[in-house]
Amino acid sequence: MRYAQGGGLTAERRAFRERIRLEAAERFAAGVKTAVIAKELRVSERSVERWRRAWREGGAQALRSTGPANAPRLSDAQVALLETELGKGPAAHGFEDQRWTLARIQEVISHRFRLSLSVATVWRLLKRHGWSWQAPARRALERDEDAVALWKQEVWPLVEAPRRRSGPGSSSKTRPDSR
Repeated sequence: MRYAQGGGLTAERRAFRERIRLEAAERFAAGVKTAVIAKELRVSERSVERWRRAWREGGAQALRSTGPANAPRLSDAQVALLETELGKGPAAHGFEDQRWTLARIQEVISHRFRLSLSVATVWRLLKRHGWSWQAPARRALERDEDAVALWKQEVWPLVEAPRRRSGPGSSSKTRPDSR
């Protein structure tokens, strides 16, 4: 189960699921049938079959939790170091303006930790550690409201194409037949 915050199962939920699997292991040893175990533990028969196969190959130890599915690839110490690096600002890392983007942070991680992460992984890492995207509190002083209004009036209608064109050659089947 995935959560909106971008994480997976909580530690408590992982522990709960591990207890269910270990209960199943006790029943495997007692020779209880798959369908009975599934019904008693309120899980699918398919899951019980998968657990039984793992139990046969590795015993109860094979049913223990292995931790979060996508554990962060940076240690807590490395994340603290990354935050220090990001605090120095983009200019300290050779970027021209003062904007951090995911691609730039990805580049810093690559150079600093010799680790290649996808942009999506960088986003999840930052989000997991309390970072969020930032929007400016105020509009830029350089913004020209007259130019913006003119653009909206003259250019935007040309850019925004109509969603449906009905006319000669249209393939619309909703048009009344004009016989």
